[in-house]
Amino acid sequence: MIAGFEGLRTGIHVCRGNWSRREDVLLSGDYEPLVPAFEAMNVRQLVLEYATPRAGDIEVVGRSLADRELGLGVVNPRTTEAESVEFIVNQAERALRWFRPEQIYLNPDCGFGCFANRCVNDERTATAKVAQMAKAARVLRERHG
Repeated sequence: MIAGFEGLRTGIHVCRGNWSRREDVLLSGDYEPLVPAFEAMNVRQLVLEYATPRAGDIEVVGRSLADRELGLGVVNPRTTEAESVEFIVNQAERALRWFRPEQIYLNPDCGFGCFANRCVNDERTATAKVAQMAKAARVLRERHG
């Protein structure tokens, strides 16, 4: 599909569900079963959800896939409160055990899109969460270059 295009950043997102605000009905479990598939994929970036404990520990992908970029999910698009800068920074610093700073991109888990014409959050909340990610990115750049 991308043959002939130059300079593209390829990646894959693994969605754990964006159809409900109830964490107990969404997919859970670490990424261990998917690691062999990730290793076989010719993608530069893994866009993974780590804003909730449902995804398990970052070590699972870090120990095998630290040569890739990581789109690190650090805010939950389904909750109404914006995550603290401290929470986001701590999530990123956990990833820094395995990935270099230039490999990590802060992301919301699964974005703020709608599922079946039913958005799980409003614009005000999404804007607040993105603003917190921007503040955390500044803190991380100051600490880690």
